[in-house]
Amino acid sequence: GKKGNVAFGTLTSIHESPLQFGLIYAGSDDGLVHVTKDGGITWEKIITMLPRDLWISRIRASSHVKGRVYLTLNGYRWDDFNAYVFRSEDYGKTWTAIGTDLPAEPVNVIKEDLENPDLLYVGTDHGVYISLDRGTSFQAMSKDLPNVAVHDLVIHPRDKDLVLGTHGRSFYVANVAHLQQLNEEILAKKLHGFDLEKVYWSSRWGNKSNPWAETKMPEIQIPYFVSTAGELKITIKTDDGKKLKSIKHSTEKGLNYFTYDGSIDESAKKSYEKWLNSKDETDDDIDLKKAKDDRYYLMAGTYEVVLEKDGEEETVEMVVEKR
Repeated sequence: GKKGNVAFGTLTSIHESPLQFGLIYAGSDDGLVHVTKDGGITWEKIITMLPRDLWISRIRASSHVKGRVYLTLNGYRWDDFNAYVFRSEDYGKTWTAIGTDLPAEPVNVIKEDLENPDLLYVGTDHGVYISLDRGTSFQAMSKDLPNVAVHDLVIHPRDKDLVLGTHGRSFYVANVAHLQQLNEEILAKKLHGFDLEKVYWSSRWGNKSNPWAETKMPEIQIPYFVSTAGELKITIKTDDGKKLKSIKHSTEKGLNYFTYDGSIDESAKKSYEKWLNSKDETDDDIDLKKAKDDRYYLMAGTYEVVLEKDGEEETVEMVVEKR
């Protein structure tokens, strides 16, 4: 190992490939990286083209391509604050620098998404960055996150949550289910609407449990992607095209979330009642009543959410169901 008043030669990161038993990578505090393909019987040094003498902060074998591996190096102990991130497609024989647009911040961790091979997460001494193109470019994922060192990242495989472990500022969780869906096809579109989660109807919508309580209202998230900022029109319709509500929403470039309160326009009441009665198997006519907040709300049924922007249109299904 490297000589000095501090003993070097300590392993700082080790990871076994999820795709091949016995394929293990190891990095150390003196800038060395080794790989074994036989469970540790033989090791090969793979530091060609890499910066020397830096701390190997993280090494991760891909869960999508057997020969792919990601590596981050950290030089802040030597007053080197550059971001060092690399990718190899041949078990570390050759390396390509990625994340060249990252700010000058020491990198502590890199993780590849479990579902989308092009989606990467990087934690630095000042926050979290993501790449949608396998490292060619990165962007900050900083909303609601303090300017804090991120030392570890975990993607929950079932709940699709990104969990951040920080230095002295607790843990943070962000759902990345829609990020995982941002593939080349969606990113090439001007407008894309994502599938909506099922909505459970409540007779309490628009009402209060007592005079001092807040009005109970649904919060129906409508997620979508747009390639440019601007105004989006959202129209709620029955499954046969009857318009119930129209909303204009100001969007930002990228992923957006609009929260719909489940209400319909008063002018749509009669046509909506006709549609509800056509779906009802009983002989009783449905007569919608206003809630205490003086608004009409959706009943159980299947609806269309139509998104329109700059001449593009997307329709997604919304299901409201009684428990």
